[in-house]
Amino acid sequence: MNSERDPMTRRYFLGRCTGLSVGAMALGEMLGRAVGGEAVRNGIGGLEGLPQVAAKAKRVIFLTQSGGPSQLELFDEKPGLMKWAGVELPESVRNGQRVTTMTANQKQLIMPPRVKFERCGASGATIGEWLPHLRGVADELCFIKSMHTDEINHAPAMTKFLTGHQLPGRPSMGAWLSYGLGSENRNLPDYLVMISKMQRPSDQPLYDHYWGSGFLPSRYQGVKLRSAKEPVLYLNDPEGLPREVRRGMLDGLAEMNRQRFGETGDPEIATRIRQYEMAYRMQTSIPELTDLRDEPEEVFELYGPDSRRPGSYAANCIMARRLAERGVRFIQLFHPDWDHHSRLTSWCTARCRDTDQASAALIKDLKRRGMLEDTLVIWGGEFGRGVAGQGKWDSPEAGRDHHPRCFTMWMAGGGVKAGHTHGSTDEFSFNTAEDPVHIRDLHATVLHLLGIDHERLSFRTQGLDFRLTGVEESRVVRGILA
Repeated sequence: MNSERDPMTRRYFLGRCTGLSVGAMALGEMLGRAVGGEAVRNGIGGLEGLPQVAAKAKRVIFLTQSGGPSQLELFDEKPGLMKWAGVELPESVRNGQRVTTMTANQKQLIMPPRVKFERCGASGATIGEWLPHLRGVADELCFIKSMHTDEINHAPAMTKFLTGHQLPGRPSMGAWLSYGLGSENRNLPDYLVMISKMQRPSDQPLYDHYWGSGFLPSRYQGVKLRSAKEPVLYLNDPEGLPREVRRGMLDGLAEMNRQRFGETGDPEIATRIRQYEMAYRMQTSIPELTDLRDEPEEVFELYGPDSRRPGSYAANCIMARRLAERGVRFIQLFHPDWDHHSRLTSWCTARCRDTDQASAALIKDLKRRGMLEDTLVIWGGEFGRGVAGQGKWDSPEAGRDHHPRCFTMWMAGGGVKAGHTHGSTDEFSFNTAEDPVHIRDLHATVLHLLGIDHERLSFRTQGLDFRLTGVEESRVVRGILA
């Protein structure tokens, strides 16, 4: 029986069927979820026994670029591809590897990168011309050019990118960290999510399970902040309801929930009590958080002109820094529409304009406030783009198809090597050539930087002990650790 989720817990079943007093057993079952057998800590959540290794980071800001940014135009310079322009990708390179149905019936004709690259900073990192602001912080960044994944379509690839498994139902990385570490701020959730409000409608869906808690108690799921009058839905009291009346209602409701919990031991009831109390505190903390009028003018200038538009990626980057200052454990920004199947030179450049200045500004802002060293910033999408052109390779309308075999991500702060490039790809940016890093390895490394051994952070459900990194081989990428 799955005691974590079923309304009829073992305590309820045994109590009803045998009349035994099993309160201690049920309470221990609920509170005994642990890493390495340790008990859950009281207060603001988290597990005893952490950190298990020396933690370099306290929090994560995950700049999730949904759709698959093109590493060929942004970071992975391949000047030798010019001589291959319009030539079919050699079978010895492709080696029968799958492409999507969108390009399966066309020849895989090589389209060289559409940009000029520059070696930036003392590190000599290669960054394309569409990211001029990021070039200015190159020496703060740690590039992983040998990322790879198993999924070739958006939904399963993003699900695996964020939860470790291609099928929905597993906890997201943010939920795992919330479960393991809790929060440093009792007035805000451990895990907050923001989605860019695009200036043109986006046709790319972002599913709630990307930031869901899966089989973990629902208190660990991400809370979405909206760029609207109500940043969190249903948080505000109805007009005319005094705060002291709301307080009395919550106290009465909590008492009833405690009585019900005493009967069933259902951990979701404990979650409900906690979330009602969190919502009550958020009625004060959220308006203060989302009111950017106390930010000086130079902050908006740093993050760029779009930072004054509520819900923009730039405004959300400012919000991410404010959340980090308040001790939120996992902050995730989603920016969609990196899906460059056509019009690469206009579509990809538009996304770069959305994100370039603000991403660089976030790095600068965290550093000058002394926060970058213990804040891990991650930038990347669920996969990259292929070297072959989609459509006519030499047309302005050409794009690039999905490519999971190799892509680039970058990280900064939080214990990673600044000004470092890890891994490489072949001359076509089609396969990894050195130091491949799987999504599972990325997850193991992020947990390690926050003081968690990925093999020891688990949760038992349906008779199995589940981990973010699953049962397949995964490793901490030691080569990027400072």
